[in-house]
Amino acid sequence: MKSPDFSIAASRRVFWLTFAGTLLLKIVIAAGFPITGDEAFFYQWGVFPAWGYSDHPPMVGWLLAVLHAISDAPLVLRSVTLLVTSVIALGMVDALMRILPAEREASAWMAGAVYLALPWSWMFVLVTTDTLLLLFMAVSAWCYVRANAAADRGAGWYALAGGFIGLAFLSKYFAVLLGMAYTVHILGWRRDRWWALALMFAAALPSIAVNVVFNATHGWTNVMFNVFNRNEGSHWNLETPLTYAAMALYLLTPWLLWQAVRAPRAERVAPATRRALAVLWLFPILLFAVISLRRTIGLHWVLGFVPFFVAWAALFLDARALHRSLRWTLLLSLPHLLLVGALAWAPLSLWQPAKLYERLVFTRETPALVAALKADLPTGATLMARTYNPAAILAFPHGQYVPVFGVGRHHARQDDQIVDFRTYDGQPLRIFDYTEPDLADFQPFFAQVSKQKVVIEGVDFWMVDGTGFRFEPYREQVLAKIAQDFHDIPRWLPLLGNPFCERYGFAACSPQGR
Repeated sequence: MKSPDFSIAASRRVFWLTFAGTLLLKIVIAAGFPITGDEAFFYQWGVFPAWGYSDHPPMVGWLLAVLHAISDAPLVLRSVTLLVTSVIALGMVDALMRILPAEREASAWMAGAVYLALPWSWMFVLVTTDTLLLLFMAVSAWCYVRANAAADRGAGWYALAGGFIGLAFLSKYFAVLLGMAYTVHILGWRRDRWWALALMFAAALPSIAVNVVFNATHGWTNVMFNVFNRNEGSHWNLETPLTYAAMALYLLTPWLLWQAVRAPRAERVAPATRRALAVLWLFPILLFAVISLRRTIGLHWVLGFVPFFVAWAALFLDARALHRSLRWTLLLSLPHLLLVGALAWAPLSLWQPAKLYERLVFTRETPALVAALKADLPTGATLMARTYNPAAILAFPHGQYVPVFGVGRHHARQDDQIVDFRTYDGQPLRIFDYTEPDLADFQPFFAQVSKQKVVIEGVDFWMVDGTGFRFEPYREQVLAKIAQDFHDIPRWLPLLGNPFCERYGFAACSPQGR
């Protein structure tokens, strides 16, 4: 059997084949995969554009506002997301070609192919707050590496790195970890460029200011969610660090990590560059490990740092070693591809024995369910749901915002920003639920309530019809609990506004009650 050719031309060919293949695969998935709950929720941010939103900074909402103006087709709404990892791979190849000796250009192309073949690279098509986070973090790091290697002071590149990390911060707060990595690297190994930290912060400051002003005038909604509400009940344990370690090993792949650790020193690569790339991926990974002692680390939290690891590994590995990693990575991708295909296109009957079946029917048959919910909808009635996930998914084919009826959870509290339950006083409501509801939970808030079942593909869904909605009991029993549970804003945060508490007259969490 003929040995593979690891010339620059052959490696370039492998990269472009992988690039084209994964891009085509992402387009197919983006066009055909059902809209998920998070996507449907963020889509509403685009329908109601604002300076900020309930859980996270506003960048994904702004992106979706633009895409929504073009079309609501899933492929259009996901168009930017599906391009992100492809663009990152191009940036990785470009950066490595600048760093590596000319005769090692093949490693740059092969590293880009390895990154594209990672399961979570080609599966990255769903619209989330990570969409622009990953893109802006990668561009920021690309600028930072350019600045770090610049023969002159590199001030322009540092300013760009700061500006893009500011945009990443407006996408998701995890961008702070990259900024912390920059700080660790400069103070640890580039103290002669201490001024770069001030320059990057100044460049990021406009983005930070937008977010701070929005939060101060909107009940510190992002801070309440990310710092306080979502962390209630967390405690020190040993299970979550073990889970995190397995997840990190899975994301980085054992073979690429093992190859890089065992590889000889990267000769003819500037030590300053090696250290910079090492800090950019290793510091966040280790920091997440510490955080995992207290809370679960989401897989998507770490995704933004994977490109930096792959680029760092490529400094030590030749094209032959990277090609071996590519083959193993493609094998890893195969079961993921089969699962994605089965979830999106396999007959629903295939999933009937699985616990996932009911939720899969809900996700794939949402238009049919919405049609059933609207079939005999009382005149003037508003469709609602018990939790944010079904509310968001139903709203997408319904074409109207679907509020959450009840307290809900700490996630996805956009209702607190835009919904005014006073407008429903005396009106009929229809409330969707996955399981059979207890009418006693609804009777205090309506003149009359009833329930009925909707059967879709053999799955029972339920709806409660309430006539004559009573706002005052709802305010005292539900909205007051929401204020207590999710708007208990620390006194040390300067509060300039809180639409939810001001709307319903809860003085304790309003500026006038301070």
